Amino acid sequence: MKNIFTQLGKKTVDVIEELGYVFMLFYEAVGWLLLGKFRHQSVRLRHVFHETVQIGVQAVPIAIILCFSVGMMLAIQGLETLERYGAQSQVVTGIALSVTREFSALIIGILVAGRSGSSITARIGTMTESQEIDALQVIGIQPVRYLAAPLLVAMIIVMPSLTIIGDLMGMLGGAIYTSYELNMTVATYMERSFAVIDVYDVMQGLMKSIVFAIIIVLVSISNGFQVSGGAEGVGKATTRSVVLSVSFIVIADMIFTFFLTRI
Repeated sequence: MKNIFTQLGKKTVDVIEELGYVFMLFYEAVGWLLLGKFRHQSVRLRHVFHETVQIGVQAVPIAIILCFSVGMMLAIQGLETLERYGAQSQVVTGIALSVTREFSALIIGILVAGRSGSSITARIGTMTESQEIDALQVIGIQPVRYLAAPLLVAMIIVMPSLTIIGDLMGMLGGAIYTSYELNMTVATYMERSFAVIDVYDVMQGLMKSIVFAIIIVLVSISNGFQVSGGAEGVGKATTRSVVLSVSFIVIADMIFTFFLTRI
């Protein structure tokens, strides 16, 4: 019993230490973004632009495919479920609200966590193991300013942008299947969808996407900076980063949904 409590205590201390480390990374990154110019080490716009292209632009095709597929899947399930109640026309409302409030931001978050989060951890982990991080500090370049701050800005730009694309593709996927099943034109479907949703529905998804962006960056960077054990350590850190990012995204989504549906 004593060993159990000892191990539990050690795990608790480790979790608290890691949370503290993550919050300090966030604090430093925001500090460099706001005050870097006064410290003569401002965050370079070209670094932000480069990360935005890497994270966002190159992810657009797979984001379109996934969100389109989810929208069509919702239409298939929705029509089958509502058929027994004679309310198939309500599938338009269900898909529009589900995609904008929930599924688009969630799918994009999981996609970016798996695609870009793993890449960030592997890149920074490799730099840590090859002592490139130490080299940056020796020549006077702060790693958080050079690596973390541009990623944070880029991710906050990219995630809402991809979420908007996901909203449109999700509704388009639902529209194509519904137009086939209910003999409704795609234009009519989209017109009804835009009539149903309002700014608050879209903002729910965008707010979630910003939170997901911060989660992905902080988890990915913190795991990358803490890599040890060579190539095997980089692999473990990358896996851990993706698992933690996706887990935190799903938990954060649940919490947001609980509170936002009560406003």
